[in-house]
Amino acid sequence: MPYSIYLVEDEMNLNQVLTAYLDQEGWNVTSFRDGSAARTHIEDTPHLWILDIMLPGVDGYQLLKEIKAFCRKTPVIFISARDADLDRVLGLEMGSDDYLAKPFLPRELVVRAKKLLERVYGQGSPQSNYIYGHYSIFEEQRLVLDGNTPIQLTSKEFDILLLFIKNIGRAFGREDILYKVWGKDYFGSDRVVDDLVRRLRKKVPDFKLETIYGYGYRLVESDEK
Repeated sequence: MPYSIYLVEDEMNLNQVLTAYLDQEGWNVTSFRDGSAARTHIEDTPHLWILDIMLPGVDGYQLLKEIKAFCRKTPVIFISARDADLDRVLGLEMGSDDYLAKPFLPRELVVRAKKLLERVYGQGSPQSNYIYGHYSIFEEQRLVLDGNTPIQLTSKEFDILLLFIKNIGRAFGREDILYKVWGKDYFGSDRVVDDLVRRLRKKVPDFKLETIYGYGYRLVESDEK
């Protein structure tokens, strides 16, 4: 399965060139041109973020902080045209895993990305933890692919998907789902479970979740083998 790479670069030409080079590696590349747009996709948990520091809206430092707060293990490469030494030190202190000063050769970014991915995930592409029909679920990377296309799930959407995929055929009551997904300290209506399931069904339509009326939900085996 290919890696999922998120690139955040506001210079249009450079964004297009880097995306093309990364695409050539067979990776799934999603690019953004401002920090605010990228910020809304932190919970997608791609295999690698490549961040420019100077961005409109939310800058690279803030994005790095929020990415690492959400998932400390997610690797990040910083790129910048500012004071190289200062940015490198600040970036490393905040948790970036590598740094490139502009200008650089696009091929160098690809080489560094490869080495970082190998260091974090091992040789080759990540192995799927679960296969369900045409979906591949990677538990550690918190990633779901439809074929080779990443599906953008929120943290809770992934948590409930993982709960069901680990327990195919088992019926879960709403209260049980609340406890396992939201935790024992959650206080509120169990209708949030129905809302979450509805969103999951919309994003993963061939995930065969059955409603057990008056009780909860159950995932049944996929028709695809």
